[in-house]
Amino acid sequence: MPRTAKPAGLKLIEGRSSGRDSGGRKVNSGPDFKRLPPEAPDWLSPEAAAEWDRVLPELSRLDLVKESDRAALAAYCEAWATFVEATLTVQQEGQFIEARQGKLAHPAVGIARAAGREMRSWAAHFGLTPSTEQALARSGGDDGDEANPFAGSG
Repeated sequence: MPRTAKPAGLKLIEGRSSGRDSGGRKVNSGPDFKRLPPEAPDWLSPEAAAEWDRVLPELSRLDLVKESDRAALAAYCEAWATFVEATLTVQQEGQFIEARQGKLAHPAVGIARAAGREMRSWAAHFGLTPSTEQALARSGGDDGDEANPFAGSG
């Protein structure tokens, strides 16, 4: 899967100093979109709506979403809902089914895997992956350039 560029806001949150990314490079803030949180679509499934309500407050607080991110966030939330439903099905019915050919993987196993991949892909766009969480945690205490052994030596 090709790497996609992180949003400027996420680069700045992970950055080492004001206006700089984690590598010390100046971050181009890009277009000045209005950072208003999108409204949840009324067609979201109940599980997807619950995920929307769970992640939107933090994404909004960090200025990582805008109104035009509605479709991408909805896709993430529905992928989560599909993942949950398929996982619950596997838990209730087991990982295998009996077929004429013998024992086969339950179809929900493949559905959960595909939904998990899609969910992780969308989550990365919003900084919701574990690696991004770790990067945010590292940047939480603003040590500035003092924590950078390469800063100020020139």
